[in-house]
Amino acid sequence: MSSLNGLMPLRVDSAEQLHWHAQAELVVVGFGGAGVCAAIEAASRGLSVLALDRFAGGGATALSGGVVYAGGGTPYQQRAGYPDNSEAMFNYLNQEVGEAVSAGTLRDFCERSCEQLAWLERHGVAFEASVPPQKTSYPSDRYYLYYSGNEAVPAYAAQASPAPRGHRAKGPGMSGASLFAPLRASALKLGVRLRSQCEVRQLVLDNHDRVVGVVAWQLPADSRAARRHARLARWASAIHMYAPALADMLRKRLRQIEQRHAVRTLIRAEKGLLLSCGGFIFNRALVARHAPQYLAGLPLGTTACDGSGLLLGQSAGGTLARMDKVSAWRFINPPLAWARGMIVNGFGQRYCNEEVYGATLGHAMVEEQNGKAILILNRALVRQALKQVGPGKVWNFQRLPVLLNLLFNAKRGNSLELLAERCGLPVGNLRQSVAQYSRAARGEIADPLGKSAAMLCPLDSGPWYALDLSYDSRLFPCPALTLGGLRVDEGSGAVLDLHGTPIAGLYSAGRNAVGVASNLYVSGLSLADCIYSGRRAAAHIAARTAPNPAPSGEQPCNV
Repeated sequence: MSSLNGLMPLRVDSAEQLHWHAQAELVVVGFGGAGVCAAIEAASRGLSVLALDRFAGGGATALSGGVVYAGGGTPYQQRAGYPDNSEAMFNYLNQEVGEAVSAGTLRDFCERSCEQLAWLERHGVAFEASVPPQKTSYPSDRYYLYYSGNEAVPAYAAQASPAPRGHRAKGPGMSGASLFAPLRASALKLGVRLRSQCEVRQLVLDNHDRVVGVVAWQLPADSRAARRHARLARWASAIHMYAPALADMLRKRLRQIEQRHAVRTLIRAEKGLLLSCGGFIFNRALVARHAPQYLAGLPLGTTACDGSGLLLGQSAGGTLARMDKVSAWRFINPPLAWARGMIVNGFGQRYCNEEVYGATLGHAMVEEQNGKAILILNRALVRQALKQVGPGKVWNFQRLPVLLNLLFNAKRGNSLELLAERCGLPVGNLRQSVAQYSRAARGEIADPLGKSAAMLCPLDSGPWYALDLSYDSRLFPCPALTLGGLRVDEGSGAVLDLHGTPIAGLYSAGRNAVGVASNLYVSGLSLADCIYSGRRAAAHIAARTAPNPAPSGEQPCNV
């Protein structure tokens, strides 16, 4: 958010020096997945909570697929007949999470996974045990439990017993709304107050450098400006994936409305302030500074994913980490036929197991191959692909890119030599890649990249087709979201300064902070981390400020 760049906090001798317009023991800035879970946890433990959101609440969580990564033997895994335990979950996630968090924190995350799912259910979120018959990037409304990462890919399965851990919230369409709505209702029922269309632009610090409140700007409730702001915000979210340039124009208009009509208000945080404002993919200056290779991607998130929470945290002395970590989603399944094809780089050389999770393929494409990905198919696979994306078989957002690319982005060659010429690829390399891939598909050799036998397909016979699915593709835009954020204490969620010391009164959660999902993305891991980190911060604030134990039915969360 450009208006926040370089903004210094408001400093006072003490909180009592100011006339506050509102106050609460916990003030939550950003009422998305992490914010709503923190609010519920805090209110359940007896704290007064005031949540502030620049829009209507929900954030990227409400627009997401509503998938929560959970394992260790959840009721739904058991009903579907898939054994799992926290050790297997840890061994798998350890391959994805890397050094984003400590082994102790990751183990705690896995051991609390079943309880976390039960906590969501107690607050109204529903799940189901139906599993799709084959791997997919996002299941249809018939299925709600699936392999949402690389669990079943041979290289990963060799290190950890695979199990489906993508628990999609029960609900029609993209299930994010079905996940957020009951959580929002539960928070409000517990007494959480929500101020929507209220943007925090400045932190308030006392002479001990403790965060004691915020300076916010709120549109007058039920005003003409507020109604127009809400309408434009909905339009921007609705059209972004299809007309990003037009959505950006609407966002500029939103900013103009805020600057002209919002009213300044001071809000005191008596016990703690939580920043849970999302990531920074819509702050193109920050992306250019920390991860310029990802600028060509399609920003994935909401208008509020503009880095404002990071800048606010920095203004109080917080430090950023893992800002170069961005997830690029190059999903090629469905259709399954595409994943049975072969991906090559600009030199005609294969570089990644095509059955891996889309963010894993996207990482290899951007970080190792300068964003280049060319999918090689033959006529048999093209025909299979068309059948697999037929009406009623996949979501429209999965079908349309496939049809558009097969119609307008496919180069055809009756020989590999002609295909290589039309694609500008070295013919020798392409011929060698196809020959090796086909030998592996026939079982003559092991696949050099470890692809499952069932996912291989001989490409000996043509005609052949090449689809340029590179990161900067216009017909197949590659969504991207940021994973870095404020450094936090892993036991409390407190924001850390340059010396690793917690900043008094300031916490961060979700994609506003470094967490379990801050290395390589897996579907459901970010939402699971939002829930985990939001509850963690709230529990820590409550434990430090109140002698009362956790309320009946609620378990302490990493305190």
